[in-house]
Amino acid sequence: MNTGIMDIGPVQLGIALMFVVIAGAASIYHSLKLERDLLVGTIRTFAQLYIMGYVLKLIFRLNTASLVIMIFAFMIIFAAWTIHGRIKEKQISFFTPVLISMLISYFLVAFLVTRVVIGVDPWWTPRYFLPLGGMVIGNSMNAIAIALERLLNELRSGRKEVEMKLSLGADYKEASRSMFGNAIRAGMIPSINSMMAVGMVFIPGMMTGQIVAGADPMLAIKYQIVVMIMLVGSTTIGTLIAVLITRKLCFSKNHQLLLTRQNKH
Repeated sequence: MNTGIMDIGPVQLGIALMFVVIAGAASIYHSLKLERDLLVGTIRTFAQLYIMGYVLKLIFRLNTASLVIMIFAFMIIFAAWTIHGRIKEKQISFFTPVLISMLISYFLVAFLVTRVVIGVDPWWTPRYFLPLGGMVIGNSMNAIAIALERLLNELRSGRKEVEMKLSLGADYKEASRSMFGNAIRAGMIPSINSMMAVGMVFIPGMMTGQIVAGADPMLAIKYQIVVMIMLVGSTTIGTLIAVLITRKLCFSKNHQLLLTRQNKH
């Protein structure tokens, strides 16, 4: 069926891979040691996206609520595990709070957007729910990772300040207030910057995809506005919950800081 979208064949994909080859060559020439990550990342990109493509075709045909929710939950679990692998933390087990924060915020935002804002019926219609939910996960997981990394680093580097406040009678919330605020801001800034630049500096992916597919640019703009607001909401909720729970785990019941040494990588 001709959808009006230009097809991309193996030759075109091969030409596109030249950009990765150039990046790898630059890494080797300048001893950046990024060529292995580039290779692995490229292979995973092809494998994961092709697998997702076949899975989505199957899901679109079956159109079953339980299957859609299971796929979305798996995407969230994989994202939480990715964050866990990115932050090399051995003293604090933060995987569970991250997973909880992502499950709550992502399901809430994806449901509200598909059911209330866009008005999809049923709300779990995979053609809407999974792409929108996937954008929420992909963008917000980076914010959570940045915020958690900032929190843990600042608690360690500011250990003396925190312990001094604790010794003067402050609880763990008061003693770590500045670190908490800095972590939340660090996680939120990329989303806010994207809102500042969208449309003028860059055209976002969803809007580009809809325009390429032949949609009215004004309709694509409305969808993109919803997406940008959705991302800020999910980033805020997810980051707040993750940082709040993780910060509490960094202190004992007696309000003693448990981060006693720098991690050894």
